[in-house]
Formats: sequence, C-alpha cells, structure tokens
Amino acid sequence: MTTKPAARPNRPHFSSGPCAKRPGWSPETLSQAVLGRSHRSKPGKAKLEQAIERTRKILGVPADYRIGIVPASDTGAVEMAMWSILGPKPVDVLVWESFGNDWATDITKQLKLPNVRVLKAAYGDLPDLAQVNPAHDVIFTWNGTTSGVRAPDGNWISDAREGVTICDATSAAFAQDLPWAKLDVVTFSWQKALGGEAAHGMLILSPRAVARIESNKPAWPMPKIFRMTKDGKLVEGIFKGETINTPSMLCVEDALDGLLWAEGVGGLKGLVARSEANLAAISGWVATSEWAAFLAEDPATRSCTSICLKIVAPWFVALDAEGQAGAAKKLASLLEKENVALDAANYRDAPPGLRIWGGATVETADIVALLPWLDWAFASVEAGFAKAAA
Repeated sequence: MTTKPAARPNRPHFSSGPCAKRPGWSPETLSQAVLGRSHRSKPGKAKLEQAIERTRKILGVPADYRIGIVPASDTGAVEMAMWSILGPKPVDVLVWESFGNDWATDITKQLKLPNVRVLKAAYGDLPDLAQVNPAHDVIFTWNGTTSGVRAPDGNWISDAREGVTICDATSAAFAQDLPWAKLDVVTFSWQKALGGEAAHGMLILSPRAVARIESNKPAWPMPKIFRMTKDGKLVEGIFKGETINTPSMLCVEDALDGLLWAEGVGGLKGLVARSEANLAAISGWVATSEWAAFLAEDPATRSCTSICLKIVAPWFVALDAEGQAGAAKKLASLLEKENVALDAANYRDAPPGLRIWGGATVETADIVALLPWLDWAFASVEAGFAKAAA
C-alpha cells in the first residue's frame, strides 16, 4: 500500500503523555483561572477543593479515602507514598514495564530495604500475581504505560491482607475501573486520561494507608514535599486543598475543565466506554494485519489507553536489534511527517513498535482514520528496506 489514504485524523494527538486535550478544548476554557492570586486565597483554595471533590465523584472514591494534590506528577505521588509508608513490612514489587522497574530501583537502591521481592515479567506479560504475599506490602502499576499490559482485575489482592497496596494508576484512572476496596494508595496525574497538564500528582489514601503513615517512622530523611504528618498525625489540610507547595492555578483550571467534560460524557462509565471503543477499533484492525500484533499477549490484559503494538513481519523480525529500532523509528517519523500521528513511537526502553494512546480524550473516529496510515507507513518503510537490500 503505497498510495496515501484520503482521510486523515482530525486530531493527530496520540501521545501517551501528556495526552490529547479533550475534544473541543481551547485556551478560552481557562479564562476563569485564579491567576495573580495566592493558591491559599479563598477562590484559589475553592478551585483546589473542587478538583478534589469532582475527582472523588467521577472515580467513585470512598468517602473515607483522602485525596490530595501533590507535587511532581505521578512520580512524585508514588515516591511520596513509598518514602512515607514502606519499611515496617517486607515488600513485593511487581515489574512488567519500565515504571514498575523504576519503583523497584527506588526501593532497592535508594531506600535500600532489606526484604524485597521483585516479581518480574517481560514486556507483554504479567508476573505471576498469585505469588504476591498478603503479609507483604505490594507496589505495582495497574496499567503499564510503556508495555500496554494492565492488571485484568484486583482479585489477586487479598481482602485479608496485612500489607498495604500501593497502586500507580496514572494511565488507568479515568479509563479503567479500579477496585477501591483492594487499593490502599492510588496515584495518578492529570496529564494522562484527563488530557491535563503535567507536574501535579494525585494521591489517594485509604484509612489503612493513613494508619500506616501515622505509625511509621521512616529511617531515611524526608524532604518537605514528602512530609504528610506532624506530631505523628496526618496533615489533613493536604487533602482539603492546602497543598504542600504552590500549584499552577492554570493547570488546576485545566484539570477542572477536564473533570467537567468527563461528567458531561457520562462520568467514569462514559470515559471507560470511549477508551474501550478505541481499543476495539485497533483490535479489529490488528486481527487482519499481516505485520502488526499487540505487545500484550493475553487479550484480558490489553490496555485500552497505552495501546502498544509490535511488528511481526518476517523481514523485520530478521533484523538485528539496531535494525529493528531504526525501522520502527522510521515508521513513527513517517506518521509524524504526514501529521497523522504525533508521538506514536514506542517508549525508549520498550520493544520496537508503536504506542497509540486510546484514552477517552481521543475520538474513535480519529483512531479509525489513523489505521490505513499505519499500513501505508509500514509499506513505505518495508519498501525502503527492500530497496536497500537489493
């Protein structure tokens, strides 16, 4: 297929973070932002509280779980939780993509905890979840942003667990159902499924997590932006809009716009349906493709947000690692040059291929329009390699 398709996506934004803005977004939607005022002013704090409560409503977060806006995006939220919670119990770290590996590195190389099990799987697979010990703390990424593999459910997490579950849900929140009763810490950022801006994290704590934070006395220094207690008690203000450091009120306004849009498309149910429709469109195409397959082997674990594809054409598979990386890069570059898919390359540490964001802010019609371009770009790259080999 060397003839360019006639139709193009209306919005070619398929980045896995920061992700596409919601349909119809424009800078004018931020006109009510509290700018030039303190975030601790009445209108500033009201906006922050609104972001917390709208998040609670859409995600169905239980009333006794705390929700805070914290520094440094999802990474900051995860590390804030690890530094505050870990230590009293052995830890199981589940690793099936690069960010899970980062958390394992934090725990073993930075916190240097002595009793850690790293349960690891290759890209495309899940570790054996049955190996998780309910007496241990466990940290995992619900949806692997760089592998396109998600946890199929929370049934593997014991209701009678002694440990605390820390769940990095940054590319799952607002696109996938989360079983709150199974999760003690949940983190995410606005820049993923909400299509918001970066640098702000969301930290959700169950009563069990709060009890651990209040009883734990970490053996390591605690930077100011990680401190959630004073005199052994949780600083409740953090979870009422009194942020540890200064947030961007422009980003807060943008997050509120995303939350209002989410309510308008049917809340979490509508968001999940939109994202699953994007996965279904790609699944139908993959089923007939001669060159592309899902990186996630098991259909039950295929992400509806970070949709990762591998290249299975024999000529590509026969290339060495450098050749495969080069071919995949050319494929993504062609798509970007044609302005039909921006930032659709695989993550730098993942197997070579494509990564297409399918979160709810992406229109299924744009996914459908993109698919013939994937075939065109691949045929173009294939022809170039065949010519070079002749």
